[in-house]
Amino acid sequence: MRKAKIERKTKETDITLDLEIEGSGKYDIKNPIGFLTHSIENFTKHGLFDIKMKAKGDLEVDQHHLVEDCGIVLGEAFKKALGNKKGINRAGYFVYPMDEALAVVAVDISGRPYLQFDVKLKRRFCGDLDTDLLEDFFQGFATALSANIVVRMPFGRSDHHKIEAIFKAFGKAMKMACSKDKKAAENIPSTKGKI
Repeated sequence: MRKAKIERKTKETDITLDLEIEGSGKYDIKNPIGFLTHSIENFTKHGLFDIKMKAKGDLEVDQHHLVEDCGIVLGEAFKKALGNKKGINRAGYFVYPMDEALAVVAVDISGRPYLQFDVKLKRRFCGDLDTDLLEDFFQGFATALSANIVVRMPFGRSDHHKIEAIFKAFGKAMKMACSKDKKAAENIPSTKGKI
């Protein structure tokens, strides 16, 4: 079973995370930012991962450190759990409609971190989440996992629906990228021979 436990404690945040890639969508997320909790729960459920996460941070400053570090810790957990990456699909994508919104997320676990984030939101806050920090969450994840991540929102009305669709698509795309191909069980999915 591909599992990882990550503990990250800095002067700004304190986060622990347990990940099981071959899960069933079970989650236990404790985060003081309610809409971020909701978003990570959606990622977990739709990716069929099992994730336990406890996170706290210096919200008296603002949400930036905690939101970004949650992305970093999640990316670190996947990197550790995937190990040498033998047999994985490596790339995954999903187009997720949610009512009037449509999210497109693509992932390539390439060993090269890069983020393309093209999402326009109307409000600075959705619930209690500072939406300005979503890009930082995904940048932290992409950097920690060393993956190319594309997040696009071609249309939508409700910021709630847009963000929820993004995290559901993100879970589905990561599930595809992390899944193993039986025909390539002993292969590293790269012409370089390593990722």
